[in-house]
Amino acid sequence: MSRIIRYSFLFILAFASPYSYAQTELFKGYRIEGDELVFSFDRRDYKIATADTFSNIYDFEDLDIKGVVVAGEFNNWSKNDWNMTKIDENRYELRKKLSEFTDEFSWEFKFVINNVYWAEPAKEYSNAVRAFKDRYELPAYNLKMYTAYPDKEGNITFSLNGFPDAKKVVLSGSFNKWDEDLFRMKKSKDCWAITLKIRPGEYEYKFIVDGDWIEDPDNPLKRRNEFNEYNSFINIKAPKVFMLNGYLDAQEVILTGSFNNWSENEFKMAKTKSGWVATLMLSGGKYHYKYIVDNKWILDPDNAVKEYDGKGNVNSVCIVK
Repeated sequence: MSRIIRYSFLFILAFASPYSYAQTELFKGYRIEGDELVFSFDRRDYKIATADTFSNIYDFEDLDIKGVVVAGEFNNWSKNDWNMTKIDENRYELRKKLSEFTDEFSWEFKFVINNVYWAEPAKEYSNAVRAFKDRYELPAYNLKMYTAYPDKEGNITFSLNGFPDAKKVVLSGSFNKWDEDLFRMKKSKDCWAITLKIRPGEYEYKFIVDGDWIEDPDNPLKRRNEFNEYNSFINIKAPKVFMLNGYLDAQEVILTGSFNNWSENEFKMAKTKSGWVATLMLSGGKYHYKYIVDNKWILDPDNAVKEYDGKGNVNSVCIVK
């Protein structure tokens, strides 16, 4: 039931925006909450099921659902391993940590009823893709996981001013493997806009206006692409709070790390009743850091994750995603 396509695993931040865009109802099967991926099954979203790829078709209303399993490329399409929890008479959920998934993958998945019947998603769903087996197209669809997706609670809004006569405007970029149809923008009085939930990181993108690819005219940041043209560029950052408990007698505490080239004076931490705190806006990735307490360099005593830097030093490690 699978098809292999490589793309980047993208997720989250907090970005103020004057616009909102409700996650389209055509995205089915999952959502992202904090550091968790939540698979969500609602029997009302499905009409038919099959016992296998070429078996008879069953009406969902005739199925007595005893349990639901998530099956996909991430677990070898097992019909038994990833059992969901029943929420109410119609809904089931399964929560998995994002850390359980690799950064580069092509996850397609389905829901399995009673460890036997494959729930067949409607092809109209934006994240429904044709199923393949041994390069042959199957008469079935899988749900596909996009970790950047429209959400009214998303962390960044893309907007394009003007183009009032355009029939269709699409946002395409490295966050969705340059898909030419998936992220259709919503027209308002003054502009076209879409709000996404997307992980911190650096991304390139363009708008497609009635088939014509254009850069973002309101974004001066751009990068040259393989066609010797330019893509618009954005660096999405997330707030990261650093806390050093104790050391209340210290006169000064500095936060330093790979995020500021180990500056010894740039990020002075604020003193609190219990210690010292600093909040930085960081792009996605892994960072090494230390605290400088009255000119003495120390590791973070509350962070067990440490790494050598290749120069004989041991640093504390934080990951923003």
